[in-house]
Amino acid sequence: MDTANLSAFLAVAEHASFSRAAEQLHLTQPAISKRIATLEQQLEARLFDRIGRHISMTEAGRALKPRAEQIITALKDTRRALGNLSSQVQGRLSMATSHHIGLHRLPPVLRNYTAAYPDVALDIEFLDSEVAYDKVLHGEIELAVITLAPILEAPIMAKAVWDDPLDFVVAPEHPLASLPQVDLAQLAAYPAVFPGVNTFTHKVVSQLFQQRGVIPQISMSTNYLETIKMMVSIGLAWSVLPRTMLDTQVKALQVPDVTLQRQLGVIWHSGRTLSNAGQALVRQLDCKQM
Repeated sequence: MDTANLSAFLAVAEHASFSRAAEQLHLTQPAISKRIATLEQQLEARLFDRIGRHISMTEAGRALKPRAEQIITALKDTRRALGNLSSQVQGRLSMATSHHIGLHRLPPVLRNYTAAYPDVALDIEFLDSEVAYDKVLHGEIELAVITLAPILEAPIMAKAVWDDPLDFVVAPEHPLASLPQVDLAQLAAYPAVFPGVNTFTHKVVSQLFQQRGVIPQISMSTNYLETIKMMVSIGLAWSVLPRTMLDTQVKALQVPDVTLQRQLGVIWHSGRTLSNAGQALVRQLDCKQM
């Protein structure tokens, strides 16, 4: 069985689309269709139902998916293990990072990394930290530099790289901006815009309010910190932002007895072999630890 056919199957299963699978694998749509047809012939089973433009997996497709993932993951792991025997740092490194870290933290690290290891081709995806976490968990990418989950569980391994202090912020003309200090109850009297409910940052902030027995007025939420900053700057709500993002557009509030921060770092799967390129990036990030 050709693993290229399995890769095509997994891409179609992920996107529920032959055209988007073709884009992901840099193939034509007829080539994807041919690979799926070949796989269905080999297995003597229909893998997808096609009704108009809608595509869904059959029972056989759903049974094949976890097994196909195991085969592809094992093959990638074997290639990395064999490649590591040469001790050379080269080849393709598949990784992901969040937009915030990619903009504010990673550039100097990657600049030094690419200068030190010019034979490595970086394949970087910009994803929400939670999506990147799942991709590492399922073996779709080798490692990710993201906001770390408040609680990390096996098989994910993590190394904290940066402490990322968070500040409560409002627009300079907000009623709270003129106060020398505020408490959580005062904040809760005004609308708030929070990070998306499924984000690690949302969990960090929500835990604080739950511990203090205060319920914030969450009027909006979004996964993008730059969008949150814009909403705060025009006076729609208060929020929480990394200190590295603060400037004259927003004002940080003094909240006594509250220290809020998240950790940014690198994660990988403990059951899968890191390539020499992946190990080198982890070492590079370790040098930045603070």
